[in-house]
Amino acid sequence: INAEYMGHSECLFFFDFLPLLSRNANKMDFFKLIETGAQVYQAAHYQESGDHAEYAERSAQAIPAQVRMISGCQDTQTSADVSNVDSFGLPEGAGPGGAGGACTNALIAALSDNPSPTWVELLDHMRVTLKEKRFTQIPQLSSSREMDLNTPFEIQAEGGGRKRALLVGINYVGQQGELRGCVNDVYTIQSFLLSRGFSDSPDDMRVLTDESPDAPTARNILEGFQWLIEGAQAGDSLFFHYSGHGGQLRDTDSDEADHMDETIIPVDYQSAGQIRDDAILKSLVMPLPAGVQLTAIMDCCHSGTVLDLPYTFEATDQQMEDIYNGGSPQMHINPKFDLQRMLKVGMAMFQEYQTGGVQGALRAGLSSFFS
Repeated sequence: INAEYMGHSECLFFFDFLPLLSRNANKMDFFKLIETGAQVYQAAHYQESGDHAEYAERSAQAIPAQVRMISGCQDTQTSADVSNVDSFGLPEGAGPGGAGGACTNALIAALSDNPSPTWVELLDHMRVTLKEKRFTQIPQLSSSREMDLNTPFEIQAEGGGRKRALLVGINYVGQQGELRGCVNDVYTIQSFLLSRGFSDSPDDMRVLTDESPDAPTARNILEGFQWLIEGAQAGDSLFFHYSGHGGQLRDTDSDEADHMDETIIPVDYQSAGQIRDDAILKSLVMPLPAGVQLTAIMDCCHSGTVLDLPYTFEATDQQMEDIYNGGSPQMHINPKFDLQRMLKVGMAMFQEYQTGGVQGALRAGLSSFFS
């Protein structure tokens, strides 16, 4: 292995991959493997280097697409299910009314008052609304790139590509922990998307709720991720909304600083289990190629970093007070974003590439490495 192509440490790292090579692997497989391993391994070194440019570059290699997520709370917080959302003052036709999620309705209330806010204005409006209603949850933005929070909030990428949305709402009818407003949240977001140029054609929008023909099971949600990203290319605008229970499970692969994985909880969680953030990262985030834009709204508990993105901004009272006093809104490096995870995910992806070929690699999330 040419030391000019990879650094010494990357060469040592490469030998971790050797057992994965099949006897039939060709030279292209071999050198793409080297390239993938080098990219992912180098990304893992940022934590000690402190080089922001390096961090940005390696994060972009690991997650090529522009991914932005608004969550209704921090990882340590819960997100409220509200019995009656009339107090949010949504305009007529904005949603079905009745019960709903605090995050979803605070978002729509903010966009109803100001249809073209900046990102920081949107988050601040949500914060104020939630605080006025005595909710302690703090809205949070995370992204795959460091964003200028003074730019306008938008859900459509430049380039006029395809628009596609996956909406999931789960009330867990008849189960312990039954909710009331999550299906309503889906209809509220659906109305919002239609007003912003999205289509509710089955080819462009998929809805999974307790009431829909396709239940929000673990399998259907993961298949929904595959449907959402299938054929995605530069200029496409994708949207994912989840309203339901969120949780935390003990981290099983030591890739979380707090030793906990964030989860979303499908309707069949008692038999299928919960969907960990690792699975979401691998099946929804990493497969997207550069130039694609994904916007996610997560209205569930413990959702602050459930997409495991490199940058974050928490709309705390202190953060906003600093901005009111003349400070510039700045995203921060997510302290829970461990680039070592990219190494582990990359290894798992290559295993799937070996058994499933290019299609296996695409399904596993290597579209940026195996073109």
